[in-house]
Amino acid sequence: MGMLIKTLAAVAAGTVLAASALAQSAREIRGPSPYVAIENEPAPKLIVDPPIPDQLARGIVQIQYRVENVHIVPVFGKGALNASPRVGHLHIHVDDLPWWWADASNLNTIDLAGMPPGPHTIRIVLVDANHEPFPGQSKTVTFTIPQKVSGAHAH
Repeated sequence: MGMLIKTLAAVAAGTVLAASALAQSAREIRGPSPYVAIENEPAPKLIVDPPIPDQLARGIVQIQYRVENVHIVPVFGKGALNASPRVGHLHIHVDDLPWWWADASNLNTIDLAGMPPGPHTIRIVLVDANHEPFPGQSKTVTFTIPQKVSGAHAH
């Protein structure tokens, strides 16, 4: 019985040590504090996933994204260009239409419904507070809405 307790204690201690060795700091996960200016900020980066497939079958387009080295916030204008940490937002273009919308919500998912069946393209552009694109930070996502959609958003 004593050997069993020692073995269990050793396993528990090893588990605690392994968990703390794998723990990441808040800065590693969330990035730098917004209260401290960052010298020589790395370039912003936009990462975009393909649409969630099972939602397309329902006629809903949900595209998840994340950014690095920029905070998505509803702050606009020339005065915000010198903010540190850097701020920006997204411009969302649909099917090469002449209009677009600005998304400063940072909800990490672009959500569209009611698009007609067929092929579509969405271009997502990471821009600064003055609506100027960050170099190389535009992603294009193509997808097809099926002819027959199921669920609540079927038309």
